[in-house]
Amino acid sequence: MSHQPSDKTLLDVQDLKIWYPIHAGVFLRHVGDVKAVDGISFHIREGETLGLVGESGCGKTTVGKGIMRLVDITSGKLDFTKRDGETVDLVPLNRGEMRPVRAEIQMIYQDPYSSLNPRWSVGDIVAEPLRVHQPKLSINEREEKVAWLLEKVGLTGEQAHRYPHEFSGGQRQRVGIARALSTNPRLVIADEPVSALDVSIQAQVINLMQDLQEEFGLTYLFIAHDLSVVEHISHRIAVMYLGNVMELGPAHRVYENALHPYSKALLSAVPLPDPALDRAERIPLEGEVPSPLAKPSGCPFRTRCPLAEPSCSEEIPQLQELEKDHFVACPIVARKG
Repeated sequence: MSHQPSDKTLLDVQDLKIWYPIHAGVFLRHVGDVKAVDGISFHIREGETLGLVGESGCGKTTVGKGIMRLVDITSGKLDFTKRDGETVDLVPLNRGEMRPVRAEIQMIYQDPYSSLNPRWSVGDIVAEPLRVHQPKLSINEREEKVAWLLEKVGLTGEQAHRYPHEFSGGQRQRVGIARALSTNPRLVIADEPVSALDVSIQAQVINLMQDLQEEFGLTYLFIAHDLSVVEHISHRIAVMYLGNVMELGPAHRVYENALHPYSKALLSAVPLPDPALDRAERIPLEGEVPSPLAKPSGCPFRTRCPLAEPSCSEEIPQLQELEKDHFVACPIVARKG
């Protein structure tokens, strides 16, 4: 990757918890919590792409929605540095206070089919955030900006009058990217932006996102379940399982030398382009992902982990730095170090 992030932290996530209470019985008593995100910490530097990876249901999308404040946060801090240089904790902000910040944090959604309003033209879809966040723009200025944005993502200004059903999946995702860029955001949360697309189109969209990052100095939180997709675009990768971060480190290092047993299993499932290439045997994961309702005590991965010891049930392991910038939440791996 030619693009190098700065040393300045744009977003600092500290001990973020997003729990959904469960109520049952006639009196709807509080009987437990779904621990979707259970105390995770990481930071993203300006101009960096942090890949957030894990199986379905591990809480990655909830992290993205939490940063956008689209879901309620149980506890923790989200320190975001705004364009004017002020750092603000997003957690206590109400809707009105969050609105100006939302211009600086935008989201690209997973499904380009359901995230675009079928009744609106593509021009209206891209212009909507401009109407909300830059109401002083004249109609002409808005139309010019929409045409410019569509051209930036590889479409044409003339296509602004068309409707989403007239576009392919890859083109629709380009419209979604143009919409996310319309407010000139500092941070873009990309929630599985290519998983609904054909493999041949995935690379085009990822290349487009890299080009736009270079041009506009964007910062990405790139959420995916496929490690091979994330490796190409990310500077660092965080591997998530059942609401906790298991491993965090530079992308090439996590990809070539994963330390956590869960990261290793995820990697061994990535298909190789050439079957003749040597890779360690595939590591099958025992059992199913436990429900976040009945999350195991201690390390959430211990029920499926080949290294598990009795002590793993005692407390949730914290990230420890085993190599420079490479953190692992596993005392057993740290001990063997």
